Parts: sequence; structure tokens; C-alpha cells
Amino acid sequence: MLREHNLLRKDVLTFNETTEYLSVSSSHLYKLTSNNVITHYKPNGKKIFFKRSELDNWLTSHKIETNSKMDEMASDYLIKKGKFNI
Repeated sequence: MLREHNLLRKDVLTFNETTEYLSVSSSHLYKLTSNNVITHYKPNGKKIFFKRSELDNWLTSHKIETNSKMDEMASDYLIKKGKFNI
């Protein structure tokens, strides 16, 4: 619990801390960094670091709406375009 608390207080995380923070394997995180899917830093060209705020942004970047929200958005779109009258 103390370790988790320390992770939440740090602004910059090491590679191993990031795997723990994201709950992913090392190989998966390496794949994300090598494909430039996730923002990371290599100040000396070897060790990889991550900003926790950027990790949080990445985690929440692909929001999936509920079916009811999608229906609402579709109805709103059709009403605004004048193609659907209630």
C-alpha cells in the first residue's frame, strides 16, 4: 500500500514503476514504446521514463460511450441536420 501511495506521488516513473502503474507486462510496455504508441523519455538513450500525467491522459484517450449515449448523440445529430422529426 505504501508503494502504491509513492507511485501516485511521483511525477516521473521508471519503466518498472510504469508496468506496475498500468498493470501491464514488461513486454507489452516495450511494444508500446517501440511502436511510439505511448509517450516516453530516454534522457541518456538507455533508461526509459514516463510522466504520470501523460500516462493518465493516454489511459483515458479512447473513451467508449455507452449504447444509450450513442443513441442520444445520433438523435441529436439527426435533429440538428433536420433529417429527423420527433
